[in-house]
Amino acid sequence: MTNYNVLNQPYRICNVEIKNRFTVIPMTMGGLAYDEQGGFSENLIHYFELRAQGGFGLIIPGAAGTDAHVDPYSALGPLVTNPHWQERAKVLVERVHNRGARIFCQITMGLGRNYPGLPGPSENPVWRNPDVKSPEMTTEQIKQKIADIIEGAVIAQQCGYDGVEIHAMHWGYLLDQMAMAFYNRRTDEYGGSLENRLRCAKEIVEGIHEKCGRDFPVGMRLGLKTYIKDYDKATLTGEEEVGRTLEEGIEIAKLLEKYGYDFLDTDTGTYDSFYYACPPMYNPQGFMIPLAAAAKKEVSIPVIAGGRMQDYDLAAKAVEAGEIDAIGLGRPSLADPEYPNKLFAGHPEQIRPCIGCNMGCFRRCVETGEPVSCAVNPQAGRETVMGLKPGNGEKKVVVVGGGVAGMEAARTAALRGYKVTLFEKSDHLGGHIVEAGAHSFKSEIAKLNAWYQNELKNLNVNIKMEHEPCINCIRKQEPDAIVLATGTNVASPKIPGLDKAVDSLTAIDKPELLGNKVVIVGGGLVGCEIALDEANHGKDVTIVEALGDIMAAGGAGAPYPNRQMIVDLFENKGVKVFTNTKLVEVTDNGAIVEKADGTQELFPADTVVSALGFRPAPNMKEQWAELGVPMYEVGDATGAGTILKAIWDAYEVANNI
Repeated sequence: MTNYNVLNQPYRICNVEIKNRFTVIPMTMGGLAYDEQGGFSENLIHYFELRAQGGFGLIIPGAAGTDAHVDPYSALGPLVTNPHWQERAKVLVERVHNRGARIFCQITMGLGRNYPGLPGPSENPVWRNPDVKSPEMTTEQIKQKIADIIEGAVIAQQCGYDGVEIHAMHWGYLLDQMAMAFYNRRTDEYGGSLENRLRCAKEIVEGIHEKCGRDFPVGMRLGLKTYIKDYDKATLTGEEEVGRTLEEGIEIAKLLEKYGYDFLDTDTGTYDSFYYACPPMYNPQGFMIPLAAAAKKEVSIPVIAGGRMQDYDLAAKAVEAGEIDAIGLGRPSLADPEYPNKLFAGHPEQIRPCIGCNMGCFRRCVETGEPVSCAVNPQAGRETVMGLKPGNGEKKVVVVGGGVAGMEAARTAALRGYKVTLFEKSDHLGGHIVEAGAHSFKSEIAKLNAWYQNELKNLNVNIKMEHEPCINCIRKQEPDAIVLATGTNVASPKIPGLDKAVDSLTAIDKPELLGNKVVIVGGGLVGCEIALDEANHGKDVTIVEALGDIMAAGGAGAPYPNRQMIVDLFENKGVKVFTNTKLVEVTDNGAIVEKADGTQELFPADTVVSALGFRPAPNMKEQWAELGVPMYEVGDATGAGTILKAIWDAYEVANNI
């Protein structure tokens, strides 16, 4: 039996007591963060207040800008020197304190080459813009930045924050670039030896201690290893590291403690290796623990570990063993703001799991510029505008379809006090997330399915399994509203011999049907994940994709870290990928394809897998129109989409019945 009580024990950072071992670690919040005057928005304040109320002991909001001189444009929003920022910061601090949590202010030196036009330690190509170079800072500009960040700490202390965290010797931001020889090729006092490259960090903490006193905690966000082998290129195994090795990361940790830092908030990766910085589901849970533990052995100050740390069993064991001091949860705190309270109340099964999809968080903030949210929690970051509405009288709601959209619709309607009946034609709930959760690297999807089923049970939703309702069955329920979440079926285009192929769902459900040499037709998410699973089992795998890239369908395609990791995993495991290549015919010997130049070729295979997408199930809305009851279609019933779309649509529909 895991001892979760160890996570509910207080600890100290400098002279500040933190009530438990859970930390909301900093994340980019996108448009959620600020109002028009440059202060924290009500949405953001309420967001952090809910996490404090949910039991997190320490809250660290995302980076605040301090530099008004060298690069005023920080891509982070208004500066701490803005009087309105300070007014709203005091409100944020008060409301977090009122909920029993501590709050530290993360302040940044800058972003460096991660964004165009911003200066760095040396001239380097801008991330994903190799033809654009970041200008090199002068020595005077570096000193100005150090002075600005010290001033930012003074302002944070005046606003009531319990401490500050320096942003950041992680993710390849400016201070991280200063610390790495790969980016920092300076010949002045801020370049060369490791101690010189850490001079900024040293002068920052010394300046803060001088201005704020030694009892005001100062921590560092520290990437212990970067996993990069070149600009915009990650190293999957870490063996070709040109950035920071773990050995150097540990040496940095020791020096930071020597300089006077009071805690380390650790993770991995940079923008060049985003699947370590913002790890998708393909990275195992708890992969940070051994790295953080290696640093913890060498320092006496508290070490927080973040990045795929939502497994409370792994977390509790790591804290109990003294490998780490505290848990950093970013995306899991989006998924469930009450994570600590539910765990400490003895109900871990009630914690809504983060699935590591990066759709509602990374995709929205970094790629599309939208406010942060969460695929599995439609309210996240939108609590003030998307909160659960009280029910509108006593209503009966019928939900048809027990996939993720149907379960979310049933859950939301039941939470509003409605009497809900859910019809599911199969013998199980979950729809296509059952197959998705069958992959060895997607156990969180299976946990999400289990979470939904537990919620429906606790809410007394009437579930009718193996029941495909007819119009008379629905009529007998006397519903006030019907939600159609009938999902999708496998698409079967008219291609000669396609009946010889194994469809994608069967391939996932019955992998024993697949031979040793597999050709997968369709390089979308489903096809790529089948390929990865088969390659993990030593199969010879080839992907055929008609588009110009894999995982590109549906507009923007997969979030950048997910796609970056899939591509590197394919290279590592020898998965062959052919884009701009169309399936012509499936034969007993394999797949005949047409390449971009018009030539045809047989790709030999023991098994051809058809992963050519999905089509909506038959439309019931028109068939049942005579019932005269409002009907709403959600999820894949409106066309195959993402899990985010399915859950969000279902929540919004059910919340407005």
